[in-house]
Parts: sequence; C-alpha cells; structure tokens
Amino acid sequence: MRRTLLSFLLAACSLTGVAHAAPSAPNYIIEDNDFLGPGGSDIQSIIPLLNRPGVSLLGLTVVMGDDWENAESAHARRFLEIAHQTQIPVADGATLPLVNTVAATKLREKQYGTIPWKGAWGGLGSIDNTPDTQPALGTLPDGAPHLAADATPAAMFLIREVHAHPHQVTIVTTGPLTNVALAIRMDSTFAATAKQLIFMGGLVDQNMNSVTGNADFASDFNMITDPEAAHIVLTAPWAAITCVGNVSNDIMMTHPLMDRINSRHTPVTEYMQKFYAPLPMWDELTSAIAVDPSLIRKSVTAYMDFNTAPGMDYGHAHIWPESTAPKGMNLQKVKIVTSVDTRSFIDGFVSQAQNAMGTH
Repeated sequence: MRRTLLSFLLAACSLTGVAHAAPSAPNYIIEDNDFLGPGGSDIQSIIPLLNRPGVSLLGLTVVMGDDWENAESAHARRFLEIAHQTQIPVADGATLPLVNTVAATKLREKQYGTIPWKGAWGGLGSIDNTPDTQPALGTLPDGAPHLAADATPAAMFLIREVHAHPHQVTIVTTGPLTNVALAIRMDSTFAATAKQLIFMGGLVDQNMNSVTGNADFASDFNMITDPEAAHIVLTAPWAAITCVGNVSNDIMMTHPLMDRINSRHTPVTEYMQKFYAPLPMWDELTSAIAVDPSLIRKSVTAYMDFNTAPGMDYGHAHIWPESTAPKGMNLQKVKIVTSVDTRSFIDGFVSQAQNAMGTH
C-alpha cells in the first residue's frame, strides 16, 4: 500500500508538468514545527518566511511536541488567517514519537531526574496526569480556525513537494523530527532529493548552563522527545545539514523588542503583543537562517548523531571531528552554527513582522 500511494504521488507530480526550475526559481521552503500557541517562538517562526522576495513557502507541516498535534495545527491555521496568508497549506502529522511514550518518559523521570520542559506531556509541570494519546481539542484562546488542514498527511506532503521541486526544497524543522523521519522511511530518495535540512536542536555541552542558567533552555527538547527520529534524520543522505542549536538560546524576545515590533499596528503585531512570551527566539532564528544564510557569522563542521540507547543520555547529541567519528554508521557532516549577526536578525525580524500581512 505504501509503495502504491508513493508511486501515485510521484506520478501526479509528473502528470502536472512539474519540472526542474530555472536557476532563478524561488527558494522553496517547508517548515515542520510543533506550533505551540498562541504566540511564542513556534508560531513566530513563520514570520521570516512570509512575503520575502524569492522565497516560496510551500507549506507548514505539524508534529506533536510542545503541544499535542491537533492544538498546534489549529494555532498555525488560526495565525495564517490573522495574517491573511491562507494560501499556505497546513498538513497535519505525527501525534506521537516513533518509539518514545508517556509511560517511558514517566519512568525516565523517576530513574534519572525531572525533565524541565515536557511539552504536550506536562509542560513545566507534572507528567502524572498526561494521557497516553492525543486528547480531543479544547477551547483555543486565539479562536478556532476556519481554514481546514490539508488533506495530505505531513510525511506524504513533504515527499510530494520535494519530488515536485527536486533539489530545490529546504526543509526547516523546529520541532521533533518525527514527520521527517517518517518521510525518509517511506521514501528512501526523499533526503537526497531535497536541497538541504536546517534544524533547531542539537544542543551540546549544556550541563553547566542547566545548573547556572535556565534548565529548560538547556534541555534539547526537540531531540529528547523523539531520539529515534533524530537518528534516522541525521543519518540520511542530505546534500547539506545546518544545525541551529546553542546559538539560538542567546537571542531573547523582550518587552522592548515587542514594543518596537508593535510600533506599527497590524493584526499580526497586535496578535504577537497580545500573546507575548519572553522566550529565546529559537525557531525564528532557524527559519531566518533558512532564507538568509548570511546571518551566520561562524560555524563548525562536525559529524553528529543522537543517542537512542535507554538511559540518562537518551536523546542527547554527540559530535565528532572526522578523525574520530564512528565508522559505518552513515554519519553526515553538519554545519553547527556558533555565531550569528544578531543585529541584522533582529532588525530583519522587526521589519518582517510588520510586513507579514498577506492579501488572501
């Protein structure tokens, strides 16, 4: 059945006349995210991808993580309505990690200590009353969307769009990597057919920061939620991989920055101020780098993988230089961003937020 469905989608791309685009073709992007909302870093990561010359946002795909998937999808669709960007499809995706479960996470906390942020599985609080599977959608503070989700499941949406635009689609992932791992498992050519992967996560050497700073901000939530997916994705044959990890903790959404954004009143800026959250701009920076790689000032290239063995190291990132990297494990070179042009990013984000409104 999987082969039949995949063949149908690939044939559909061919039948509609999709071909290799000219060198001046748009920068095609799909963002895969766990859109906790309303407001905050997850939703605000859409902003750098809107109304950008030469950038075509093909769609958003939604994965369980910071919240349950059904709530995330609703928040993302509601934001697109507020921004008058309803031409952008939203494809619903994984509602659980590949292997990790609520029960396993409860046991891990008993054995190895509290996980600061558990997203859908308890947030900053207790996991004890968390259901094993996604609950029904409740009332949303930003209002229920009228925009329906795309009919295609997220993994299939990713596969379809990458094959429609071979070697031209940047996959930006700012949540757990479950949807992307599923796409790789469903289609072994998926990663190699994309242009590149840019992901938020892969925090390294954060032990001291978890003691002296904010333990939540030092927790590699996206990766520890679904380590098996992270391993699958990081060992796939991408043409290029960029990791936006530690550096994304260094830029905060502050009240003065929010006031600067809302100095020009639009439905988007007023939505942002209403649901303001003083958090690092993790996901906003990641999507901004996807459309403007000149924001990167320094980076280190290394091999990276994520531990999938049970224990206190479950989901933690490991990096190696080429000379000591494990052999025969399909490890890929990863550009790890270590410094960015903060002023250019902030100035750009302010302008993008003020000009994010569409016409649909």
